[in-house]
Amino acid sequence: MAKSVLMRYNDTTKENIALAVYETGYQRCSPGHHPLPGLRDYYLVHYIHSGKGMFRAGRQIYHLSQNDMFFIFPGTDVYYEADSDDPWEYCWVSFNGTEARRMLKHTGFSPESPVLHLEDSNTLRTHLMNIYQVRGNTPEADAEMTGHLHLFLGELMRKTRSDRPSAETVDYITQAMNFIERNYAAPIRIEQIAKAVGISRSQLYRTFMEKFSMSPHDYLKKYRINEACTQLRRADKAIASVAASVGFTDPLYFSRVFREVKGMSPSEYRKKHQ
Repeated sequence: MAKSVLMRYNDTTKENIALAVYETGYQRCSPGHHPLPGLRDYYLVHYIHSGKGMFRAGRQIYHLSQNDMFFIFPGTDVYYEADSDDPWEYCWVSFNGTEARRMLKHTGFSPESPVLHLEDSNTLRTHLMNIYQVRGNTPEADAEMTGHLHLFLGELMRKTRSDRPSAETVDYITQAMNFIERNYAAPIRIEQIAKAVGISRSQLYRTFMEKFSMSPHDYLKKYRINEACTQLRRADKAIASVAASVGFTDPLYFSRVFREVKGMSPSEYRKKHQ
């Protein structure tokens, strides 16, 4: 029986970053090897270097082999398993960020279309392996991994040639995100964001739903909670002070929203990450 070899890098503590690598690894699987089931809150791409295996997304089953890629999307039910006779060998990268969904939309990948086979895929494979090879927890490693991830996604866009959204729509999103980034600590309202961008509240709502599958209110709420997470990890600061610094005047409401977004209380999050 072939021995399963696993090498990986992992860092899932990045929050409000436009695009960030969470995990990267390379594995030569043993026959029948399959990761533990579970929903993920990030994007995950596998590139198969050799061998074969099965990938199930929802009710659709794919039999994959060398040079195939498969994507796993946040919140999707998937299962994948190495072939019993010719188990696959693959590298993978997981990532997320405020720009991740928008960039992936340009590639044509979706939860309904998560698999791609390209005859000429050496460049894509090289970009993914470069992410793995420069892995690390230093600022320079972060910058290099993110740079190679941008190159990978750019090459993927070129090869799949998906339709691009209008530059105007993308600009509205960028302006709204920039406004939130600059003003999230203040008691801003959605009407203020729409006015700053130059569109109506209803148009802003439609744009956010199209690009992020969430309303501007939910995006702002999640952004504030992610900023709170950074403070809870890095400073010995009272939870009420953290709440106030990210735009929540009521600590009890902050704790309720925090649990809604992160699945635990602020104090539980701090204890876990310290």
